[in-house]
Amino acid sequence: MSASLPTDLARQLGDDVVYNDAEVLDAHRHDYWVLAHLDDLEGRGAPRPLCVVRPRTVDHVVACVNACRNAGVAIVPAGLRSGVCGGVEAHPERVLLDLSSLDRTRGIDSHNLLGAFDAGKRGIDAEREVEARGLTIGHWPQSIAVSSVGGWVATRASGQFSTANGNIEDIVHTIEAVLADGSTITAGKAPRAAAGPDLRHLLLGSEGTLGIITGVTLALRRKAEAQDYSAYTVPNLTTGFEFQRELVQSGWTPPVMRQYDAVEAQRSFAAHAKPDAGILILVHEGPATRVAAEVTATDALARRCGLGGVDTRAVTDWLDHRNTVPHWRAFLDKRIVVDTAEISASWDRIGAIYDAVIASLNEVPEILNASAHSSHVYRTGLNLYFSFAVRPRDAAEMRVRYLDCWRRIVMATADHGGSIAHHHGIGRLRRDYLELDLGATGVEALRAVKRALDPNDLFNPGVLIPAAAGHPADA
Repeated sequence: MSASLPTDLARQLGDDVVYNDAEVLDAHRHDYWVLAHLDDLEGRGAPRPLCVVRPRTVDHVVACVNACRNAGVAIVPAGLRSGVCGGVEAHPERVLLDLSSLDRTRGIDSHNLLGAFDAGKRGIDAEREVEARGLTIGHWPQSIAVSSVGGWVATRASGQFSTANGNIEDIVHTIEAVLADGSTITAGKAPRAAAGPDLRHLLLGSEGTLGIITGVTLALRRKAEAQDYSAYTVPNLTTGFEFQRELVQSGWTPPVMRQYDAVEAQRSFAAHAKPDAGILILVHEGPATRVAAEVTATDALARRCGLGGVDTRAVTDWLDHRNTVPHWRAFLDKRIVVDTAEISASWDRIGAIYDAVIASLNEVPEILNASAHSSHVYRTGLNLYFSFAVRPRDAAEMRVRYLDCWRRIVMATADHGGSIAHHHGIGRLRRDYLELDLGATGVEALRAVKRALDPNDLFNPGVLIPAAAGHPADA
């Protein structure tokens, strides 16, 4: 049945929706996972999909789902493929559903502060459209220029201004999705409801396994009246963590609070960092009077905690360059494999996790870098964003070293009571560690939801959900 499916889909949807040419197929083989790029470099990359379907309407999505279900062919949903955990990987017997052409703005409501978009809408384009009306989405992932609003929902994303604005689950108002039986569900219709379990949370973080997200309505904000900055040197990690805890638990919510260990401070803030000290930067935003009060309170707390002042150009320089990062290939071509891993934990556990992870990473042969910064802060704890770089003498060991670094980060985090994933999702990279967060009962509950909504495993096989015992994981 799969051999004739591309022809059948083209006949039904049009040649301008269904693609079979080699260039398009090659470009859609995987997402931005570094291991996928390493595999390409070493000649064992993901194969081409059966075909690429680029729907422009929800009806196109429904038709594709129905045709694939009837043909017994699985679908790999993809947005702009900026994910870094292997959530998108093509297969020669699967259709790659590229949602990037489903990119309309459905409406911007300045009175109720709602912005409705097709799922494939590029994040920065959505933000610019609402900014033209004096509004903001307030969601600023580093990938905003290369990620879609549907992708934000599917991966349960966080943005750089999350401490005040919340994460994507705090910003989403409505999610529209096509289910495996071809029906369409719309979850969320009011600021809040107590109409049973919130079905939006089945789709938030589902990574294309439970439904294909086709539309998202986001709760907007008015653009801030004022913005100001604070920056400090931090004598040690614990002092900085305690400063952040006290600040947010006192009721202040600077949208950006980022603390860098001494290694990352030297690398990212060389003009401002002191030897063997970290750096903490903050952005304050909101009504002018509140911003002024928050800056004053922040500075007073910093002095009590023994933090040293830093020129606020450290913050504005970061704002100017925060989304500029080199491509993986810039490192892989030098036989260096790098990645970042984001975790989270409560205040009383986060320091031990940092110590354990850094110590473990430094045991990896030929490690070049093991460092971290915090970037998302909560009253109950914060996240850490670990970075590692390894250059094996034998290039054939790059994959092994990469997976070893990830194993060490995940296991040390779990051993000390933290969550193994904060905002990049699970994909294939963390799939087999998911029980560390959900427990065996939680993983089985997730499998039960999958069986109920997608009994034939039509959507994104092999992603997010670990295989049951005795059943090998789908690639």
